[in-house]
Amino acid sequence: MRVATWNVNSVTARVPRLLDWLATTGPDVVCLQETKCTDDAFPTAQVAELGYEAASHGDGRWNGVAVLSRIGLDDVVRGLPGGPGYPGPDDLETRAVAATCGPVRVWSVYVPNGREPGHEHYAYKLRWLDALRDAVAGDARAERPFAVLGDYNVAPTDADVWDPAAFATATHVTPPEREALARLRAAGLSDVVPRALKYDVPFTYWDYRAGMFHKNLGMRIDLVYANAAFAGAVSDAYVDREARKGKGASDHAPIVVDLRLPPTVAP
Repeated sequence: MRVATWNVNSVTARVPRLLDWLATTGPDVVCLQETKCTDDAFPTAQVAELGYEAASHGDGRWNGVAVLSRIGLDDVVRGLPGGPGYPGPDDLETRAVAATCGPVRVWSVYVPNGREPGHEHYAYKLRWLDALRDAVAGDARAERPFAVLGDYNVAPTDADVWDPAAFATATHVTPPEREALARLRAAGLSDVVPRALKYDVPFTYWDYRAGMFHKNLGMRIDLVYANAAFAGAVSDAYVDREARKGKGASDHAPIVVDLRLPPTVAP
């Protein structure tokens, strides 16, 4: 079984690339982030031609998430239960969607950026991560394979950024953000660290500017946090750098995870 996650940075802008990637890579389940489209505008018909059902959660702004599955799509939850809103408590952004896909349950998440330490959006980011921990705690301890995949907008360690000094006063690397990730892992999840295809450090995001991708000056902020049943079944994992290449690419690369599940839970 193959599970993947990809911040596509506007799904409507990437439809041809997404369809080609789905056909070439053949994932059974895909979590997408930053779709930037309403549910009505999501390319449901196009992915259906490749055998995928889609659960989209988007409002057409800068957020938006989705789960694609060709092995079933059940028990869909749109939105983060108990999650905070921004800028007010009733302004709930479209940053999380969950679904059961065959033998596994997944959450696709797009964690708030935080903008800068001290900003209201930074405090919102920390509250959002704690709400995520509370929302997934039950599944994290369950026997069913479970994972939270997506763009976390946090680099877990200094080794996950190309130059820690370059981010010293910025978000994505601050102790409170990393402590929030640690609390999420403590709920019963572990970091499924992908192997690099070419480089020693498997970054997943590179800024569009100044040749950052070609110099491999990036960050690992797209993560797969999995419970014991999921993590124990991982047979391979990699960052698909090829999908980041060429004209019209997202600034993120997909993460692809292969699972070897026991016969009792295999799709």
